[in-house]
Amino acid sequence: MKVYNLFITTFLALNIVGCGDSQKDKEGFFSFDESNLKSMYTTNDKVDFTLLNNNNKNIDSVVYYANNERITAVKGNGKFTLDLNGKKLGYQRIKALVHFEGDTISTSTRVEVAAVIAPKLLKYTIVNTYDHDVNAFTQGYEFYKDTLIESTGREGSSYVAKTDYKTGKIFKKTDLNQQYFGEGITVLNDKIYQLTWQNAEGFIYDAKTLKPIKSFQYDKKIEGWGLTNDGKYLYQSDGTEKIWKMDPETQKLIDHVNVYTNDSKIKSVNEIEWINGKIYGNIWQKDAIAVINPQTGAVEAVLELSALRAKVTNPEAEVLNGIAYRKSTNTIFVTGKNWNKTFEIKVNQ
Repeated sequence: MKVYNLFITTFLALNIVGCGDSQKDKEGFFSFDESNLKSMYTTNDKVDFTLLNNNNKNIDSVVYYANNERITAVKGNGKFTLDLNGKKLGYQRIKALVHFEGDTISTSTRVEVAAVIAPKLLKYTIVNTYDHDVNAFTQGYEFYKDTLIESTGREGSSYVAKTDYKTGKIFKKTDLNQQYFGEGITVLNDKIYQLTWQNAEGFIYDAKTLKPIKSFQYDKKIEGWGLTNDGKYLYQSDGTEKIWKMDPETQKLIDHVNVYTNDSKIKSVNEIEWINGKIYGNIWQKDAIAVINPQTGAVEAVLELSALRAKVTNPEAEVLNGIAYRKSTNTIFVTGKNWNKTFEIKVNQ
């Protein structure tokens, strides 16, 4: 009996291993020929893809997908050309579903898509210089009916406040509970929306009184960084190259763009502000603001602000972070975490 049981156990084990090896072998039947693929493309390009038939199998047809969207099907091992015009910047993940000899195997690759045109360098003039609270670890900065709203971070000292933009002094604020690290804010329809960093939770306040209305949970596993709006939708950065589009009524993320120049993706998009149809975004650890096309994610221009950073005299000052557009004067107020100054600038187009 023991010999019989040993035989059965060994037989089953051998069959399991054999079946696994067979499936693994099939995965190597086909692969994309990546020898002619470039490291980066633009939306002006077309990319030719060919499959390597490593075991000379008889291919019936191949169905091609880009980012899980079915693009086309070809008979046999026909060439597939992907037109990148209109495709989202960032990675296009290409999958081939190969039908052969009564079986089906998939294989995949990816190509990276950047913006077509290099960003231009914008010039600016300093209109005014104001005091800023050196204790404010600035995360959000926005005007509401000519009143400056500011949010700050760090657990135990996060708040949202109305401030005097000329002095940096707070005249009304609401503190967050100790466990929250406050992040970006924006004001839409007399409501302040505020993010938190890694708590996956946001808050909504009455913009007039700063009284809390409700909280909401993020519907994706992302961090909260910057927040702005176009008058209808909210836009949220998460510390990566992504900017998410949010429905303000449901707080659900409904789309996103990837932020790219003509030759690289821009990681760590931080505080953001909607200005004349574009998203102006601080880039974490950079003394610069990227001007981003909200439809495509392409960086169309850059404001290089290291000269402003040099004027900050607080030795504890950290990164540039704070963009507030003042519509009445068509000027931009910029500051940073623990900066002792806020600069009102005018961009020279």
